[in-house]
Amino acid sequence: MSSLPIVSITRRETLSSSHRLHSPFLSDEENKKIFGKCNNPNGHGHNYVVLVTVKGPVDPHTGMVMNVHDLKHYIQAAIMEPLDHKNLDRDVPYFKNVVSTTENLAIFMWDQLQKVMEKPNLLHEVKILETEKNHVVYRGGTTYPRKKFDKLSLHPNPNQHNVSSDSD
Repeated sequence: MSSLPIVSITRRETLSSSHRLHSPFLSDEENKKIFGKCNNPNGHGHNYVVLVTVKGPVDPHTGMVMNVHDLKHYIQAAIMEPLDHKNLDRDVPYFKNVVSTTENLAIFMWDQLQKVMEKPNLLHEVKILETEKNHVVYRGGTTYPRKKFDKLSLHPNPNQHNVSSDSD
C-alpha cells in the first residue's frame, strides 16, 4: 500500500466588520485601561484578511485535497454571511458575552467552518490579519487548563501600556 502526499490549500478572503473591545465582566474603568482606544463606545472597524487552510492527502482520482469551489462555499456560509459588514457585538449572538477580540473571532470562525464542512477533519488553520502588523492563528483542538489560567493575572501591569491590538 503506497502513501498519499499531504498538501495544504489556503483561501484568502477579506471582510469588513466593526466591534468594540469591552468585557461585561470588567468595570468601565478596567475596560478603558485594558483595551485603550479599542474600548471607544462608538466602536471601530477593520478590514480583516482571513486565510483558511485545509490540509490532507491528495486524492489520487481528483488530484485535490478539496475542491476550491467547496472551500469557497464553506467560507461564504461560515464566515462571510454571518460576519461581513456586521457589528460583531450587536449582530452576532456569539459575541453577546464573549469579547470580540481577534482571538475569539478566529475561534468563532473555526467552529462555524467545522459545522458546515463535509470533512471538518481537513480544516487545519484559520489565520486573521487584523492589521498589517497584528495576525492571529487558530488551529483548533488545543486547550489550556483553566486552573493554571485562573492563577494568571488577567489585568496588565499598571506600569505597562494598554494591550489594545490596534495600538501598533
